[in-house]
Amino acid sequence: MKTLILGGGMTGLAAGAASGLPVFEAAPDPGGICSSYYVRPGSTERHAAAPADGEAYRFEIGGGHWIFGGDPTILQFVRRLSPMRRYERRSAIYFPDTGKYVPYPLQYHLRYFEEQVATRALDEMGRERGEVVTMADWLRESFGETLSELFFEPFHKLYTAGLYTDIAPQDAYKSPVNLETARQGATGNAPSVGYNISYLYPERGLDHVSRQLADRCDIRFGKKVVSIDPDVKLVGFEDGSSAEYDTLVSTLPLNVTQQLAGVTLDQRTDPHTSVLVLNVGAVKGPECPEDHWLYHHETSSGFHRVGFYSNVDSSFLPASAREREDRVSIYVEKAFQGGDRPSAEESRAYGDQVVAELQDWGYIGDAEVVDPTWIDVAYTWAWPGSTWRREAMKALEQRDIYPVGRYARWSFQGIADSIRDGLMAGGAFPPDS
Repeated sequence: MKTLILGGGMTGLAAGAASGLPVFEAAPDPGGICSSYYVRPGSTERHAAAPADGEAYRFEIGGGHWIFGGDPTILQFVRRLSPMRRYERRSAIYFPDTGKYVPYPLQYHLRYFEEQVATRALDEMGRERGEVVTMADWLRESFGETLSELFFEPFHKLYTAGLYTDIAPQDAYKSPVNLETARQGATGNAPSVGYNISYLYPERGLDHVSRQLADRCDIRFGKKVVSIDPDVKLVGFEDGSSAEYDTLVSTLPLNVTQQLAGVTLDQRTDPHTSVLVLNVGAVKGPECPEDHWLYHHETSSGFHRVGFYSNVDSSFLPASAREREDRVSIYVEKAFQGGDRPSAEESRAYGDQVVAELQDWGYIGDAEVVDPTWIDVAYTWAWPGSTWRREAMKALEQRDIYPVGRYARWSFQGIADSIRDGLMAGGAFPPDS
């Protein structure tokens, strides 16, 4: 049987490396949103690999993608592809009105607030929980009115592009609630918690990992899928070519695969948010924090997170700036509902606003690179009580199309788990199976 793999992100690359099956990727380079690229100061030209002299900022297509969690065997597999460094998370919530930084997660560091705020928050977190239908319900019932109004609601309004009042709660492990730990953090230090307390990153960038995987694949670049005909088993590409198949392994977003295959369901598709990632290389400002990333709930530009690549590792900076530490490499994330993409002119205006805001905060001086990237399906959500995800996957599988990976299965997971899914799929669909 002839099996094809759609998508050359981490999942598709792993599937191709494990099986030898052909991988079809729309972009000219491997890795999807989990890949690095390089821009010289003062330039707008992207490079897929670092220049020989090292004089370029390293950015990620989709913002900071760090390798957290994962099965130890998968992490060992990744280490064999590229040397890794381990980092301990430094993250906080920034309150611009007071200039206060509260370590993440907020609910376990209540000692940073006035005593009456901390006391009220503890009382609210300790009460019996009521009915939860939406994410907004979950925020109120989990953290109480005080912390919800102070941070969680305005942040999630930005993070979900306003969907939080309508979508079902999910990914509660990202911000756990334990009353004893909260009480401990109200008077002293609480233990670090969360799914990304520590994480790995390749010494030579994510582009090195994706290239190592691609070298083990039969990968075809510039092959954007524009149609899937399950009846005659034919995939059509934007360049006018096509490929026959018996089975498809699709790592494309579930809603995209469903639409391409012409599968209709008697229910509405679950929503997603898109993210405009603004990558910035700049002179380091006098108030630039040391955190790896910061969560924001109140910004004039509308972004919800700022990450500092170069606070994770100086290799994100041009070589001449690594010892001087006078430059900074940053990513800024702003969410939009379901593909509501801003125009090029709007993106440029937004970039100017972000640079001005970061300069006003003292994070940066003069900007040397301002480069936006667009992630059409960045975060996936569900309507309360929805069965769309399950029904869509079932309908595709009945047509010999198997969704594999984070976006294909409409769930949140990291790079390590995406590679695991790809390796498992590659083993399940060997050539000529």
